[in-house]
Amino acid sequence: MVAPELISRLTLHFTRCAFLLFAVLNARATAQDQGVQRVLIQRQQQSDAFALQIRQSQERLNTPTGNIRRQQEIDARQFGERQRLDELSERQLRDVRPDTPEELRPYERARAEDERRPLVTPK
Repeated sequence: MVAPELISRLTLHFTRCAFLLFAVLNARATAQDQGVQRVLIQRQQQSDAFALQIRQSQERLNTPTGNIRRQQEIDARQFGERQRLDELSERQLRDVRPDTPEELRPYERARAEDERRPLVTPK
């Protein structure tokens, strides 16, 4: 026959192990959710950067070739636009929070996209 004290100790040990296992799995799932969120935001950022490149290329092609001063102005402005988009994209990836609830992650991505929109769309 098993002593009640042994059963109590085994139950306590099992409970501690189960709690520890749950904590580890929960932490891994949270880290994975954060990783997935970062990848989704990064993919959208890449699409936005490509759209900006296309728009800037088209704008550059429409600039008269003889107007060097205008070309330099456009080049400087476009460089600044790309730089601002890169800086915003880096900040957005840094700001992905591991504690954001799963149901709020789409809103977080939409907010990031809304922040980038003025830098990507023509004025």
